[in-house]
Amino acid sequence: MSLYYLLIAAIIQGITEFLPISSSGHLILLPALTGADDQGLAIDVAVHVGTLLAVILYFWADVRSALIGLGRLARGKVDTPGATLAFFLIISTIPVMIAGLVIKLTGLDEALRSVAVIGWTMLGFGIVLYWADRTGTTTKTKEDWTLSDAVAMGLAQVIALVPGTSRSGITITAARKLGYDRESAATLSMLMSIPTIIASGVLLSADVVGHADWALARDGGIAAAFAFGAALLALKLMMRLLKSVDFTPYVIYRAVLGLFLLWWAYS
Repeated sequence: MSLYYLLIAAIIQGITEFLPISSSGHLILLPALTGADDQGLAIDVAVHVGTLLAVILYFWADVRSALIGLGRLARGKVDTPGATLAFFLIISTIPVMIAGLVIKLTGLDEALRSVAVIGWTMLGFGIVLYWADRTGTTTKTKEDWTLSDAVAMGLAQVIALVPGTSRSGITITAARKLGYDRESAATLSMLMSIPTIIASGVLLSADVVGHADWALARDGGIAAAFAFGAALLALKLMMRLLKSVDFTPYVIYRAVLGLFLLWWAYS
């Protein structure tokens, strides 16, 4: 795999993982639109590791609090903000872990990897994001996260298993409709990505172990580094913009790309 292609794949993953425009959809489209070979599971795992490190670094204060809270949670105590955050993150991840395993075991993941599916989900859930962002109140912050809201956002996250939906997009949509302000909705969505990326990485790694070699490990390391840099930049940019800009620019991008993909799929 050429260094140029690795760079493109890693940057796409890094930028789109946390923006509400679907990283899985873009990674599936990359070989479909360029005619190149699919980057493969090993590279997918590598770029997920890169984005995972980026979100942990950016939200380190919250991550550190949750990690400390895990100790209290392990003793059956949910009596600190960190323990509560850790508990809610675990609860919000359970639905997507179960659904993801079912989809993988039934082979539905391959059936969903089509340009038409990505076109419809890109367009449809972009409109839903616009609706939620326009009609949702801003009465809650991330400190107001409740168990019921964590469950609701976790169930919404399951929909993101359909390529083109966007994990961050659908969880932000749910959070906005639940009344969280834009910055808090994005923060909660990003924190939810950490256990989800870990779970998906473990699942994908099961298919990679035993097939790796030094060349693939080198490519994976390069891809992870590129994805880390791109993801960190995208996170900083989005969180800064959310102080003054809504989600409309992302909705416009999704609509334009979705319509193009539908035209391409059915023409």
